[in-house]
Amino acid sequence: MTQTSESPPRDAIVIGGGCAGLAAATKLAENGKRVLVLEARPTLGGRATAFTDPATGERVDNGQHVLLGCYRATLQLLNRIGAMDRVEIQDRLMVDVIDRKGVASRLACPSLPPPLNLLAGVITWDALSWQDRLSAIRVGRTFTARDNETVRAWLVRRHQTPRLIEMLWEPLAVAALNQSIDVASAPPFARVLTEMLRRDSRDASIALPLKPLDEMYALPSSEYVERHGGEVRTNSPAKVECRADLSVPRVTVRHETFVAPVIICAVPWFALSEVFVDPPPSLQPTLEAADRTAASPILTVNLWFDRVVTEHALVGLPGRTMQWIFDKRRVFGEQASHLSLVSSGAETVVSLTNDELIALALREVNDAIPAARAAVLRRAVVVREKRATFSVAPGQPPRPSTRTSIPGLFLAGDWIETGLPATIESAVRSGHTAASLALAK
Repeated sequence: MTQTSESPPRDAIVIGGGCAGLAAATKLAENGKRVLVLEARPTLGGRATAFTDPATGERVDNGQHVLLGCYRATLQLLNRIGAMDRVEIQDRLMVDVIDRKGVASRLACPSLPPPLNLLAGVITWDALSWQDRLSAIRVGRTFTARDNETVRAWLVRRHQTPRLIEMLWEPLAVAALNQSIDVASAPPFARVLTEMLRRDSRDASIALPLKPLDEMYALPSSEYVERHGGEVRTNSPAKVECRADLSVPRVTVRHETFVAPVIICAVPWFALSEVFVDPPPSLQPTLEAADRTAASPILTVNLWFDRVVTEHALVGLPGRTMQWIFDKRRVFGEQASHLSLVSSGAETVVSLTNDELIALALREVNDAIPAARAAVLRRAVVVREKRATFSVAPGQPPRPSTRTSIPGLFLAGDWIETGLPATIESAVRSGHTAASLALAK
C-alpha cells in the first residue's frame, strides 16, 4: 500500500496559479501568512499567460488582454508585487478605429466627469453621423438591464443606432463579455459600463501590458509570495478531501499531503469537480452548476511582418471577425511589426483550420492597413482558447459565492459572483475577497 508523506503545515493553501489564485496568495503573504500555491500546469498564469514561440524565441500571449483604469483590484495587485511599470495606462480613453470601409478615425474622450467624458468623445467623433452621436445621449446615465435580455436588445431598447452599436457598443461589449451581443446577457455589460463611467474619467482609459502576460503579473506574484516565506509549486495537480472525520480539508499532490486552516480553490469552473475527492452533499450544487456552465472561446492570430505596418499599439476593427489589432513591437523592442489579431466570442470561426484563420486575419489586416499589403509575412501562429471564459448568456447556472459550506474552504476565480463578466479584474477581486475572508477567519 502506497504511503503518503505529510508536509509541514502552512497558514493557507491556494490551489490554482492564475490571476485569482495569485491575487489571493499575495494578499495573504502581504499580511504575514505562509502560503503554498499549487498549480497543476507547468507554468503559472492560468488562462492569462504566455508561451515561447520556437521560431522567434518570443514570449507569445495565449490571448491578448487589456486592462481598464477602473480595474482597481488589478492595479492594486500590480502595485503590491512591484509591477506597475509593466503596464501603460492612458490618461483618458483614446482608441484608433478602422471601419469596414477602411476609414480611419479616433474616439478621443476629454477629461470630464463621467459619463460626460464618453458623451463628449462620441459627439466629436467624426466617424459618426449627427443622428448616431445624438443617440448616445439616449443610452442614459444609469445602466440597468433585464436578466432575460441580450446586449443588443438592451441597446435597441435604449434607441442606439446601428452605426453606433457597430462602432462603439459592440466592440466594447464583445471585448468585455467575450460573447456576441446577440447572445450575451445585458446585466454584465451594464455593470461594465457602470464601472467605467462611475467615478473618474480615467476609469474608462485603457492599460496595455508592456510585458508578456506571465512577466506582467504571474512571475512577480510568485517571487513576492516566496520572498514572504511562501512556496509556489507548478506541475502540482491538487486533490481536496473534505470528509467528515477530518478537522480541516486535506490536500494531496500525488503522494504528498498538505494541511492548512485555510484552503482557497482558485481553479477554473470547468476544473472544479476534478479537484474534490468524494465531495460532501453540501458542495454538490456548486460543483453541478460549474459543470453545467458553458464556455466561450477567444482566438488570436499572430502575424510577423518584415517591416513596420502601423504606428498604433492598438487598433479597433469594428464589423470584422478580428475585432482588435495589437502591435507588440513595444513589448519586444522589434524593428518590424508583430501583430496580434483577436477575435473574442469566436464560436463561428474557432473550428477553422490554422491556414484558413491565417488567411482570414491577413485579409482583414490588408483591408484595414494599406501598408501591410506590401509587407512580407514571415511567420504566423494561431492560438485557440476554447474555454477562455464562461458564458454570460441568459439561463446559465448561478455563479457561486466565495464562501462554501465547508469551514476554511473558499472559492476564487473570474466565474465567482463578482457582478463582473470573465475579466482579469473579476478574477483578482475574487482572490482578494477570498483572502480577506481567510484573514478574518
